[in-house]
Amino acid sequence: MTTDTATEILHATHSALCKHGYADVTLQDIADETDHCKASIHYHYDGKHDLLVAYLDHLYEQFEDRIADPSGETPAERLRALVDALVAERSDAPAFQTALLEIKAQSPYDEAFRERLRRFDDAFAAAVRDVVAEGVADGTFGDDVDPDAVASFLTTYVNGAQTRHVAVGHSLEDSSAAVGAYIREALCAGREAGLGTDSKSEAVGAGGTE
Repeated sequence: MTTDTATEILHATHSALCKHGYADVTLQDIADETDHCKASIHYHYDGKHDLLVAYLDHLYEQFEDRIADPSGETPAERLRALVDALVAERSDAPAFQTALLEIKAQSPYDEAFRERLRRFDDAFAAAVRDVVAEGVADGTFGDDVDPDAVASFLTTYVNGAQTRHVAVGHSLEDSSAAVGAYIREALCAGREAGLGTDSKSEAVGAGGTE
């Protein structure tokens, strides 16, 4: 299979998932998004599960790029940008997030899904940990801030924000604002962090609660 063919099929998988969801999507649905027939896709992948595992690997490559170099001049700004890379509206949301949540729901019973989803969590937590450690070292964050604890909290928070958005339509913008308040009030604790404020952030309590 050529790289172009693989990319086309994986992009088609994304489109089909957004339209049909995890439970209902079929190889025919995916084929309909390409110039290939169902038999051609089946030639490259054993079935729907095999293709979705490859799709998660594809998503992970994109995910690494999204979190590799968060923008911002200060650790506080980079931490906010890192979270916003995940907690932000997308043109295909919530359809994509709904399909991804369905895949996540299968992970307790599917080791291949679970291993790949764990990679997302581990990569995000490591990125957060590095930015927070930098902020502690340069005085942006308090000396008592634990990079491991912050990484664990924000990884859990981001997963929860995405799920809440899909399940009940909670605003991702509000979830992002809550993170901004958490950074200023819990991590910076009054220091000059170089993190901009906005009216929504001011209205949100520290610690990510709303």
